[in-house]
Amino acid sequence: MAQAFTRSELLVLKLLGIGAAVLVAGALGMARWSMAPAIEMQEPVEQPIPFSHKHHVSDDGIDCRYCHASVETSAFAGMPSTSVCLTCHSVLFRDAPMLAPLHESLRDNRPLVWTRVHDLPDFVYFDHSIHVAKGVACQECHGRVDQMPLMRRVAPLDMQWCLACHRDPARHLHAPTDIVTMRDPTPISADEIALLQKMYHLQDTRRLTDCSTCHR
Repeated sequence: MAQAFTRSELLVLKLLGIGAAVLVAGALGMARWSMAPAIEMQEPVEQPIPFSHKHHVSDDGIDCRYCHASVETSAFAGMPSTSVCLTCHSVLFRDAPMLAPLHESLRDNRPLVWTRVHDLPDFVYFDHSIHVAKGVACQECHGRVDQMPLMRRVAPLDMQWCLACHRDPARHLHAPTDIVTMRDPTPISADEIALLQKMYHLQDTRRLTDCSTCHR
């Protein structure tokens, strides 16, 4: 029986099919981003528990990595689990009404669902660990969370904002001991900047601004 399509026609059909699949995937990704709840700049975001970074970081001195345990080792910084919160709150303020969702989470074996304040579209690749390893302090993107009773977004997180940093990363570098320490930045000399760039083995800005750096 004769073939309905020649080999060249089959190739064209396959390529068209692949192209259509890519377009659909891209459209779904854009739809996911456009349909995501809008996070207004400087506006506190409602959470299952009104967690105060100011109280936990500034008053109690809790290190960022205690709750965001994977920030140094993976792309995702991690969100505090019920067990992490209960390390303290199985005893402290146990009967506080605002902590009821925490105890319900344990009782029902259902994780707390925190609302992402800093959320990027799926087509953007971002890795917390590489930024921390290269000297970018938490406050460069998240602001002075130690002064926030309720978490809010202080940076636009759009493409131009990210590129501005990648074009001139030296201004955003911190010493390793200052990366998770919330403090007002102090001016550093050109020699100190050069030393930090050498220590962190920063790539040239051309590589940092390549499309493939963030879109893979």
